[in-house]
Order: sequence, then C-alpha cells, then structure tokens
Amino acid sequence: MNKSENPPIIWILAGETSGDELGAKLIKALRHFNPDLQFLGVGGPRMQEQEMKILFPMQDLAVMGLVEVLPKIWTLSKRLNQAVKHIETIHPDIIVTIDSPGFSLRLLKKVQSLSIPRVHYVAPQVWAWHENRVKKFPGLWEKLLCLFPFEENFFLKHGIKAQFVGNPIIETEMHHANADDFRSEHHIDPLQPILLLMPGSRRSELPKLMPVFKKTLILLKQTKPELIAVLPTSPLARHYVERIIEDWPVKPLVIHEKKDKYNAYAAAQIALTKSGTTTLELALAHIPMIVTYRVHPITAMIARHMIQVPFVAMVNLLAQKEVVPELLQENCNPVKLAEKVIEFLDDKNMVQKQKEAFIQILNALKAPHHQPPSYEAAKEILELMNKNE
Repeated sequence: MNKSENPPIIWILAGETSGDELGAKLIKALRHFNPDLQFLGVGGPRMQEQEMKILFPMQDLAVMGLVEVLPKIWTLSKRLNQAVKHIETIHPDIIVTIDSPGFSLRLLKKVQSLSIPRVHYVAPQVWAWHENRVKKFPGLWEKLLCLFPFEENFFLKHGIKAQFVGNPIIETEMHHANADDFRSEHHIDPLQPILLLMPGSRRSELPKLMPVFKKTLILLKQTKPELIAVLPTSPLARHYVERIIEDWPVKPLVIHEKKDKYNAYAAAQIALTKSGTTTLELALAHIPMIVTYRVHPITAMIARHMIQVPFVAMVNLLAQKEVVPELLQENCNPVKLAEKVIEFLDDKNMVQKQKEAFIQILNALKAPHHQPPSYEAAKEILELMNKNE
C-alpha cells in the first residue's frame, strides 16, 4: 500500500503543559474535519487522551530560563536528534510545532530539507525581547499561527506573514464549573476565602516560587486564619509538588484534575500566579490576580537588558496598562505578596476594576471568523496539508 492510501499522519510537538492543552484542543478540532487522521509526536497527558502516540515524555523539554537550561543541554540535544530521526522515518504529511521555541525552531530547521510542510502554532514572543531573532525565521515554516491579534502586524513589519487564529484559552470549559461542589467536596466553609497558588508546572520553575509561597502562606495565616490555599497543578507535576509541601506548616490543597481545577476557579476569591498563559485562564474565570515570578539572578540581569515591553503579564500587555499588579524578582518576596493578597481580599473596588478590564481583554482574543480558535487553526493546517498532497 502506498502512502496516499494510508490515513494522513500529522506529527505534532508540544513541550510544556500549556502546549499540551493547546495540542489536545487542536487534535480534537482536526478530527472534527477528518476523523481518519493519525497523530504522532511529542506531547503530554492531554494529547494522549486524544489518542496521540507519544515518542518520548514532554517533560524532558519543559525548562525555562537562560541559565536553567544549561544542565539539560545534553538531554535536549538527544531528544532533538530522536525527533528528527522519527520524522525522517515516518515522513508525516505535515509537522506542527506548538510554542516551546527553543526546541521547536531547532527541530523545524533540521527537517527543512525533507520537504514536509511545517506549521508553527503560537508565535515566538520576539516582540517582547530580542527582536533581532526574527531575522532567523524565514524558511522555518510555511505557516505561522498567532494567538494574539497584534502579532500579525508585528511579523508583517519584518516581512513575515502570520495568521491570527484566535486564542484557544477562550474555549476552556469553565461554564460547567461549580463553586459549591468544590467547597462541599473538600469540606470548605462557604465563608472561607480561597487563594489559588499557581507556581507553574515546570520542574525548573517550581523551586523558584514554591519557597516564596510557603513563607507567604505562613504570613497570611497570621492575619487571615480562615484563608484556604488551593494549588492546582498538572498530573505530571502532582507528586513533585506534594513532596515539596511535605514540611510546610501551612499546607495548600493540591488538585490536578481538570474538573476540580475549574470548580476551584469558580470558588476562589484571589490568585497568586506566575506570568504566562495562566493569567489569561484566570481572567476568563474572572479571578482577581497578582502576578509574580522569579528566575536565576543572571537570567534576570540579562532579561532586563533585552525585554522591550513594559509588562510581563499577558493581560497587562493586551490591555496596554497595568490591570494586574506584577511583583517580580526582588519584589517576589513573602511580605509584599502577603500584603497584596490581603489588600485584594479587603478591597472590593480593586477586585471589580480587574474584572471589568478582563472582559475587554478576552473579547480581543476571539477568532476572526467567529469559530472556536482551535477550529480556525485546524482549518489553516489542513489547507496547507491538502495543498501539498
């Protein structure tokens, strides 16, 4: 049987939890248009739930920071060669890389000679820092799919065509979330305020924020003894997080199921979160938030010279003003975080201003043709794949 008689193969790469979520939605949308498609590549549990065959564990690629990546260089190089060899062997009908530009763009370059159409989904955020890197992009892909509306013009300015397809975060299934179910299941009184702790899921970033959150909780309990902390995490990071909090005098409730997470969102009054996609998900749930982050001091020093935008939180970048407070690096300390959490719990006006701003921000993320964003992305991918048959 020749290749044309076999079901089409889409090879997908996702290197972290947010990419795994995007990948799962994308696979589901692609199957909507063509149920016979086969999916192979690198992903996480969400993509595996969509019956994608995984080449190696996604967590091998989940690393953040300039200094933090150094210990994993050998593993990353080995996995890159393994992915290239796999693509060469099966010769899929199309390659889709999702975010993770450090790994994805190297992979796209290495498979350039195979004449397989390539799509990169989630544009590299070169508009935020190191804009000159955009010069290396021509030839890496046939289509670049963007999640933010301003990215089309940014890349066009550099002679690179990009397509805004909407942001799949707005497809997140929160409409069935139930605050009462969450409080009942975990025996939390209706009057007890809930604080969400969102430190991320990468092993390279958890050790940076978890010690700060530990001390923040101790301080908060002194002023707000009724406060309940809930820490949603990914299934992959669950056991690691549970080991970290074993010696915490004030332990957060760790949850990892998607339904439980959304119910927690519905029940929560405030979130303390890392920067990144999480801020958009919290905005969708109308949860007031404080954004914080800490990286290696050398990484921070280099980043300060390279960052070209005034904010790190995506909700602030989209609003073009500080909608949510950012307590970063030296300001990411227990005293300041605890003070800010208490301020939000006690000030309803601050909460309301954030919630009003979230509505405008989320409206800007809808797909241009009023379809679910994952469907819009799937149509672009299939159009390219079918053109190359």
